[in-house]
Amino acid sequence: MQAFDLSGRAAVVTGGNGGIGLGIARGLAKAGAALAIVGRNPEKLSAAADELKAFGSKVLALTCDVSDETAVAAMAAEAVAGLGRIDILVNNAGTNIRKRPEDLSAADWHKVMDANLTSTFLCAKACYPHMKAAGGGKILNNGSMLSIFGAPWSPAYGASKGAVVQLTKSLAAAWAADNIQVNCMLPGWIDTDLTRLARAEVAGLNDHVLQRTPADRWGKPEDFEGLAVFFAGPASDFITGAALPIDGGFSISL
Repeated sequence: MQAFDLSGRAAVVTGGNGGIGLGIARGLAKAGAALAIVGRNPEKLSAAADELKAFGSKVLALTCDVSDETAVAAMAAEAVAGLGRIDILVNNAGTNIRKRPEDLSAADWHKVMDANLTSTFLCAKACYPHMKAAGGGKILNNGSMLSIFGAPWSPAYGASKGAVVQLTKSLAAAWAADNIQVNCMLPGWIDTDLTRLARAEVAGLNDHVLQRTPADRWGKPEDFEGLAVFFAGPASDFITGAALPIDGGFSISL
């Protein structure tokens, strides 16, 4: 179906070498998009790129610190040089430091904010002129269910992800006239390396998630493949500034 066909389109996916980002990249590749996956670990990037190439897509593996403005500008230029254009940006890179607020240092705070929020702004700003020149584009930002809820052990992460939702709305309003749609996903509890660490650090987390989630399971990176194609393609042309939970019903369950 043409509404879900990404043939001829080029996507940049930050944090695209693992977890949710790799799940998204798989969906985009299966739909025909060329890809630039961005991360800091060259070996992990290379392995992910090899996997994605098996779907028949052109794939670039770009090493970049997405919290550094100069590095991000160079990354966007390299993506355009290698793929010819940028039509889709997925801001997925991020991190967390699990500490109570009284134990969180200013350095901890800034590390999380830079990785989650500043990177989203910098990558969107760097890709914007390329999308505008192409006549439009799609940006999908990674928020979190902690954009909605609070957790005593995650104040910086929650604050950064809440801000990502508001940034999404501002970018959507600013760039709608350029035919650029900007939306946000709010992942719930997804089985990734980061959440496996959370289960090790937060007592009882696994049981709590299963008891609270109507779907009675943790999410998987594969659950993001179709979502990515929807938000990256023509099917979502009249949707912008939205924030969609992908949580198996966690956020609607008492």
